[in-house]
Amino acid sequence: MRPLHIVVLAAGKGTRMRSERAKVLHRLAGQPLIEHVLGASRTMNPASVTVVVGHQAEAVKAALAREKCGVVLQEPQLGTGHALLQAEPALKGAPGDVLLLSGDVPLLRGETLQQLVARHRQAGAAATVLTADVDGPHEYGRIVRENGAIARIVEHKDATEAERRIREINSGIYVFDLEPLFASLEALGSANAQGEYYLPDLVALYRGRGLTVETMRMPDGSEIRGVNSRAELAALSRDMRLRTCEALMSAGVTIEDPATAYIDATVEVGPDTIIHPNVSLEGTTRIGARCEIHSGSRLVNAVVADDVLIRNHCVIVESSIDAKATVGPFAHVRPESSIGPGAHVGNFVELKKTSMGPGAKANHLTYLGDATIGSRVNVGAGTITCNYDGEKKHQTVIEDGAFIGSDTQLVAPVRIGKGAYVGAGSSIVKDVPAGALAVARGKQINKEGWVEKKARQKRGK
Repeated sequence: MRPLHIVVLAAGKGTRMRSERAKVLHRLAGQPLIEHVLGASRTMNPASVTVVVGHQAEAVKAALAREKCGVVLQEPQLGTGHALLQAEPALKGAPGDVLLLSGDVPLLRGETLQQLVARHRQAGAAATVLTADVDGPHEYGRIVRENGAIARIVEHKDATEAERRIREINSGIYVFDLEPLFASLEALGSANAQGEYYLPDLVALYRGRGLTVETMRMPDGSEIRGVNSRAELAALSRDMRLRTCEALMSAGVTIEDPATAYIDATVEVGPDTIIHPNVSLEGTTRIGARCEIHSGSRLVNAVVADDVLIRNHCVIVESSIDAKATVGPFAHVRPESSIGPGAHVGNFVELKKTSMGPGAKANHLTYLGDATIGSRVNVGAGTITCNYDGEKKHQTVIEDGAFIGSDTQLVAPVRIGKGAYVGAGSSIVKDVPAGALAVARGKQINKEGWVEKKARQKRGK
């Protein structure tokens, strides 16, 4: 089997993005554009991956730190032919083929790449170009054919009016036989409107040398669209989300309104889960089976077990929810929190680095930070763990079966023993033993007739 190498072009600035950030680092459906491209490339099991960087090179390198790829610099940026030439040191002497991808084409599927490489190898071609028919080709290069075969690619800026009417476009995706590639790239000229070394000029050069150039023509260009503006970024993001929704629905997930479901391609959702409108599931979020997520909720890198109910307008970040738990509405579960099986976290409750045991409840208007809460604990409305002393955070521990009355302040570090009760309105600053009742509030004084006395004083003025 011939080795396959992949080169990704990611050096461009993306002027029409109007951004200081490198174009390939703009996020689409939760991931930088280049992550989508590298994800598709991984399906090819390549012998090597090389990314050509240029604008904001250090930022792009940093974003690629966890990827198994080489990085080469194109400086200055003198066109796509010049960009591919920068990969020569990484591929010098390597056998096989190179698949060239663009870092700003995020919708390309692995299946399409596999078909393209197969077409190239079956034809024994020196180069194979992925093309597509589109309405309104705009800035894309046009495929010029003679007797049905590709003769050359002409860039939009250099095309005649007749050539601009051609609907078949160059995707910028190619497969090349490595043997003649780099010597041929060095022969490219820059006599064009941009003064750059155009990679598409390699087609005419190969044809002139009698080398085989093949194409794979797609019926539409939806998959090979690139991102050149914020509007295009938004349009492709929408298409990626709809693709993700379609895959989830095919796997048994109910999505009531795919147009308003913001689900990253990296998210997993189990069968028979119901997702209501305007839900965002982001990052590495994993949702179990038979869950229900109501409108307005946002989950980021969250792990949700089976049969969980998340009511409206909850925010859950980098936390876990166990089976049959209920969250919300309007709950905020901050990072490093865990909600145990059958637990309830209700209206306007905030958790931060807090674990809720099985069957524990905090149903109303409560802040629980840096706390460990046991099983079957009931936390009354308005309870606060006072975890910060101005310098350090401290832990609160509430053991199994304890009952915390409403409007209680638990001043950490403090421990409430197993089965203990804390009276409503208490400020607890000391540990409460198991099975004890703790009441810590000022003594109530009733002054009979005080209101009438005050009224007489006011009339006397």
